[in-house]
Amino acid sequence: MKKFLSYCILSTVFFTANAQYYLRGKVLDEKNKAVQNATVFLHSTKAGYKTDTDGSFGISTNKLNDTVSVIMGGYEKAILPVKADVWQTINLKISAAVLIKNKPKLISFTKDAKLSLKQQPYISNETYFQLIENEFVQASSFPNSSFSLNVNKASYSNIRRFVNMKSPPPPDAVRVEEMVNYFSFACEVPKNNDAINVSSSLTSCPWNSKNQLLFLKLCAKKVELDKIPAGNFVFLIDVSGSMDMPNRLPLVKEAFKLFVKNLRPIDKVSIITYGGMVGTWLNATAGNEKDVINNRLELLEAAGDTPGESAIEAAYKMARAHFIKNGNNRVILATDGDFNVGQTSEKALDELITKQRESGILLTCLGVGMGNFKDSKLQTLAKRGNGNYAYLDNLQEAEKVFVKELTETLYAVADDAFINIQFHPSAVKDYRLIGFDNKKEALLDFNSDLDGGEIGSGSSSMAIFEIVPNIGNPTSIGKLQLKFHDVKLKAGSVQEINYNISASLNDTDIDAKFAASVALYGLKLKGSPYINNANWQDVKLIAEKAVNSNVLLHTEFLKLVNLSVDIYEPGKKRKKKK
Repeated sequence: MKKFLSYCILSTVFFTANAQYYLRGKVLDEKNKAVQNATVFLHSTKAGYKTDTDGSFGISTNKLNDTVSVIMGGYEKAILPVKADVWQTINLKISAAVLIKNKPKLISFTKDAKLSLKQQPYISNETYFQLIENEFVQASSFPNSSFSLNVNKASYSNIRRFVNMKSPPPPDAVRVEEMVNYFSFACEVPKNNDAINVSSSLTSCPWNSKNQLLFLKLCAKKVELDKIPAGNFVFLIDVSGSMDMPNRLPLVKEAFKLFVKNLRPIDKVSIITYGGMVGTWLNATAGNEKDVINNRLELLEAAGDTPGESAIEAAYKMARAHFIKNGNNRVILATDGDFNVGQTSEKALDELITKQRESGILLTCLGVGMGNFKDSKLQTLAKRGNGNYAYLDNLQEAEKVFVKELTETLYAVADDAFINIQFHPSAVKDYRLIGFDNKKEALLDFNSDLDGGEIGSGSSSMAIFEIVPNIGNPTSIGKLQLKFHDVKLKAGSVQEINYNISASLNDTDIDAKFAASVALYGLKLKGSPYINNANWQDVKLIAEKAVNSNVLLHTEFLKLVNLSVDIYEPGKKRKKKK
């Protein structure tokens, strides 16, 4: 009997010593959002394990009771006892150092002053880059000016969203060149099979009669839809909880359905979703299988956190798997930009996309939503992805992007395009580029390079300089050089166009008058110091004279101007009614 008892005891000890348990749980932040890539150290084995995209972890152990340490940059270290047969929910607190570092600091202060409620923009947790407006430059000292050709149009529709909400847009949301180029201008078709045609015009400046406005108009060749190379499109769709609003995921689904209408049998579509987890929602499907694609879109629902980093990597992996040589390979990201798992800073996303774009896959970004909209992130992604960026505030904007301007949006005729102008000091005393404002961070980085832009098929774009003329009437203001990569030619082949800039004043140029009115509107929204104290009534009067009442987008623009007058000068309107 004693031998039997001894055997039982030894067996129990042996079994206990060799028992296998599975310690499982999740690491969350103070708002119960998943913390990805946190390190969970098991004290008994001194081994570390990383949490998954949803913050979960699973660790094999032979101890029922143990202790873990959880470490993640930016959070306070957590040490706690655990029991392997109990699910662990571990909440990390943001470290005090991070809270102090991220607390916004004032650079000026007026005691007891309060911001007027009617002037306070509704931006909540939205993020925008801080922009530094271009200054006047003396032509005799700095005759050369260069700028990237940017065909993005997101700023205008985003501003429209604010104004329609009767709220002033944040000044840094106003990118004047994007507002001007939201509209199409009359184009002269490029000759001799050139990719781009350049023209210039000169008018008086409507907000400063002593100055002049120089307009540079670029028109890209139009490639017909049936001649566009086969497309390999990966829809990367944010289905996280923040997208669960009518103007977010439902709008995205309808936007993509509009795009699907124009797909051809030679095109193919894949869908990657991310919301809690990253997954393949639709494997590569031919463009003529429209019902299959639309049915999968319709089944999308919003839930979970936003693992943007891993989602982007999965989308590029899918695009590489179905890569079409000499085709249109593109990831189309639709999101409110609220990445909260993995790499989330603009700098980290910049580095991630810079590595991915070397594969020859472009990135188009579609922004939606409000309140937590991250304009700065989407701007970074599109720029580094050699693609473009649009903001969808309604279904009509989706139709503009994916139907009326389909080839402009999704097919480039040139990339890495930029302009260099050499002004003649005999003709120009000072000059200022309107819009194309730099980020503060880029100006502080003395190693920053000029980053070229993409030019879409059939697109028109306008750049505007305000110039202070010298005495006299020369025949030329300066010389222009346009450099770009033709997408049809092999990588590294640079095309150049040299052009002599005309100096003839023409105040009847219809496109120039309208572009000037849009620019003035944008500058007024920014609170620019360069518009010579032009008031809102001046902006309204100039817009009324410039718009074409037969063009729907023009009449809509005038409506926005009138709404802005109501927002910024409500008292004047009431006085006028009396």
